[in-house]
Amino acid sequence: MASFFQDGTVPQQRVVEGVAFPAVLVPSAPAAGDGGLDEFLAAVRAERESRLEPLVRAAGALLLRGFPVRTAPDFDRTVDAFGYEELPYVGGAAPRTNVVGRVFTANESPPDQKIPFHHEMAQVPTFPSKLFFFCEVEPKSGGETPIVLSHYVYKRMKEKFPEFVEKLEKDGLIYTRASKLGMKLEWTEDGVKTIMGPIPAVKWDENRGRKIWFNSMVAAYTGWKDARNNPVKAVTFGDGSPLPNNVIAECGKILEEECVAIPWHQGDVLLIDNWAVLHSRRSFEPPRHVLASLCK
Repeated sequence: MASFFQDGTVPQQRVVEGVAFPAVLVPSAPAAGDGGLDEFLAAVRAERESRLEPLVRAAGALLLRGFPVRTAPDFDRTVDAFGYEELPYVGGAAPRTNVVGRVFTANESPPDQKIPFHHEMAQVPTFPSKLFFFCEVEPKSGGETPIVLSHYVYKRMKEKFPEFVEKLEKDGLIYTRASKLGMKLEWTEDGVKTIMGPIPAVKWDENRGRKIWFNSMVAAYTGWKDARNNPVKAVTFGDGSPLPNNVIAECGKILEEECVAIPWHQGDVLLIDNWAVLHSRRSFEPPRHVLASLCK
């Protein structure tokens, strides 16, 4: 039986340790007929275990391009077709609004701001294993979503800063920020401050048998800044000692060097394994509507 899907490419795609990153699937012309969304969803269910899941496991990220996903309800049905259990968005740092069903807006921070690399909700104990993004309206310009393989970032950081990584693995990280999950509470003149940690900054990916750089260290250190939050104090070693500025800067460079920036096309669906891949967002010229859904 012919597959509904065929391998595709994007110009930014790269090969990391012999694997194309990200994996890309486009419609297979003979198989992808005029059945529209229902036919696509049936194909997702039929080929999920044989084709889609193995690609996600191998590559860490899968881009579905050229399929008839047009609206937020279409995207909601697409996520449902993959069969993952929904994870409520509780304790994350990003501003999000529920759109429909299990679909939320992506981070609503201003378009001129970059969002640094992070694993989704790495600063809280319960985080998604999978996340979906959907481009409802593509950006006028910019707005790419760069992605990078976490185990490869760990490998490069371990080679360049072995003592730093050793301390990180030993002590973990403490994140200090307003949030909603059970944390120590410390009252200040401005209100309540939430402290989460120590939380491991390097994890073991059981599914793939390798260590991963699982943290929001660079994002918190460089991006958690407002009237109440000092980014330098937003994240520290688990023993409370400060993170060295030069190492954070070098880690940021490694993330940029190793990333693939995905330019959004209307209708794109990007499935990310949150254990394997960090993601970020580049600044953009509106409009740009990218929706998200989190899965256990």
